[in-house]
Amino acid sequence: MILTTHQPIFLPWPGFFHKALHADRLVLLDQVQFPRGRTWSTGNRLKNEDGELWLTVPVWRTGRGLQRIDEVEIAEERGWRAKHLRSIRQNYAHAPWYADHAGAIADIYARGQRRLVDLNLDLIRWLWSLLDPPAELILQSDLGTGGRGTGLMINLCTRLGCDRLAVLPGVEQHLDADALRRHGIALVRLPYRPVIYPQLWGSFLYNLSVLDLLFCCGPRARDIVAAGR
Repeated sequence: MILTTHQPIFLPWPGFFHKALHADRLVLLDQVQFPRGRTWSTGNRLKNEDGELWLTVPVWRTGRGLQRIDEVEIAEERGWRAKHLRSIRQNYAHAPWYADHAGAIADIYARGQRRLVDLNLDLIRWLWSLLDPPAELILQSDLGTGGRGTGLMINLCTRLGCDRLAVLPGVEQHLDADALRRHGIALVRLPYRPVIYPQLWGSFLYNLSVLDLLFCCGPRARDIVAAGR
């Protein structure tokens, strides 16, 4: 059994789902420390006529100290939800499959999630239903499994009965392969090279949110994500 992990980021990039297409289980690390500074947990890139279009979710940080991801609350007073939807509509209204997905996105934003993790999970689960990866999606908080770094990976593999841990290039340098091996866990390196697909607004930009891929390629999105090897 192959395990892969990822933080529950906002509107994930195609590489997130590429891992899910090549694993049996994907654990979302919702109880690790929330990163300081700019983080993919709160923002991601789409595209507009000037290049990158950043969508960022405002969250409460001041006075909160170190927070776990599942503790971070959304700062609602800035009217960001309407701004996100307006930006998406203005820049993708003419994308071939925008109309197919606009209603679902608006419905998710209308739920008024209090925690950042709830918004991200709602978006991830919706995208998951469209891309249909074979992996089982599991929350770390549902497992009651803690630890840090390699220790957390060992604990998760042991808890879920997985003997292989799949990671994208560069991640393995942050893990202790010998420690994993001593626990009967093999480190699997997943090669990944983003596939160029038709985009709006000029030259191709790599590693945008998978939302860009869905708007531009519709039902072909899953095959394009899988072809990243």
